[in-house]
Amino acid sequence: MKKVLIVTYYFPPAGGPGVQRWLKFVKYLPDYQIQPVVYVPENPSYPILDEGLQEDISAQAIIIKRPIFEPYGLASVFSKNKTKKISAGIIPNERKMTTVDKFLLWIRGNFFIPDARVFWVKPSVAYLKKYLQENQIDTVITTGPPHSLHLIGMKLKAQLPIRWIADFRDPWTTIGYHDKLRLSDYAENEHKNLERQVLHTADSIIVTSKSTKLEFQKKTNQPITVITNGYDSENVGKQNLDAKFSLAHIGSFLSERNPVILWQALSDLVKEVPGFSSHLELKLIGTISKEIHETMHSYNLAEYVNDLGYVSHQEALVHQRKSQVLLLIEINSRNTISIIPGKLFEYMVSGRPIVAIGPRSSDFAEIIQSTNTGSFFDYSDKEGLKKTILALYESYLNGTLKVNAVGLEAYSRKKLTERLAELILQQNPS
Repeated sequence: MKKVLIVTYYFPPAGGPGVQRWLKFVKYLPDYQIQPVVYVPENPSYPILDEGLQEDISAQAIIIKRPIFEPYGLASVFSKNKTKKISAGIIPNERKMTTVDKFLLWIRGNFFIPDARVFWVKPSVAYLKKYLQENQIDTVITTGPPHSLHLIGMKLKAQLPIRWIADFRDPWTTIGYHDKLRLSDYAENEHKNLERQVLHTADSIIVTSKSTKLEFQKKTNQPITVITNGYDSENVGKQNLDAKFSLAHIGSFLSERNPVILWQALSDLVKEVPGFSSHLELKLIGTISKEIHETMHSYNLAEYVNDLGYVSHQEALVHQRKSQVLLLIEINSRNTISIIPGKLFEYMVSGRPIVAIGPRSSDFAEIIQSTNTGSFFDYSDKEGLKKTILALYESYLNGTLKVNAVGLEAYSRKKLTERLAELILQQNPS
């Protein structure tokens, strides 16, 4: 069985969407005669924990843990809560940033390049160089963000005859929050230089969307493969649907994702449609920004909100199947058209209709439409959104609210791991 080293920051007991991709690849790689050796931090600053995910780690995986120094502990002197949010990628609205917010972001963006896990690079390279040689492992995969992990792969490749695959779960310098980091010109150039070096040095690059592939193809001639996120065959029994007309958003609801057209449409329906207000429930699961709550309150929707906070991944799957409608919201920016939220694929197999809002030409809109799993709207189409929600509500009243999905098998974690295995087993370049 071929061994492959996987360098990742997010791994159980971490919770949240960043964990699922490589947890599931590690789960299924042994089925393709590949033994995963997973290198993770021993003492990470995970903003979310989900102990239940550890049950999904393959028994054939070898897990290596080494200490990491992260400056979030020092930054928490100013504000532990704010530091935790920045660590989780939750950046306050520019208009509502305090002096502490701005200072922490400036420190994060300009002192820790490419990110606050950069101090793990040097000790990891020293340890892994010896480990790879002793265990005769010739293939290394790094996954980011945090993109500093790609620097581990790049430095190992400079010192050893290995094949290095760089997996980008999100873009680097064009990700939605990058321009919020208050970068100096020097820091911005450093990010671009490091990104260029990684893209030119990696033997192979994996991305999660076709738009990211097109972006990277303008920056490198190295081979790029699209392997999206996907869904797994989860052990979730049949669920009774919510009695209310529940619209559920599952996952972090950031300020930049505030879908004002949705709140407007729902507010209109509450006023215009008899009985709608008595059935409506806005079910929010995960970390919700203060701005989201304030905006819903301004549209008189607060009484319909059921804020459940963070729940385990297993509980989230149950809510996906219980809810009448699932909400998928992405930031309204050209920089996010390549972002395909990992929860989309779990949504798709839940049997519940998806209402998605994002920037025009979003990659995930095409997936929703091709699989017949819901409807997509850009931020200018309030009337179309309102009309669709009303149609879904009428189907709810009639007891006929469902979807007839097609072509989902291509997005199963097992099928996606097969594609990864084919890439891993390719012969090393000469």
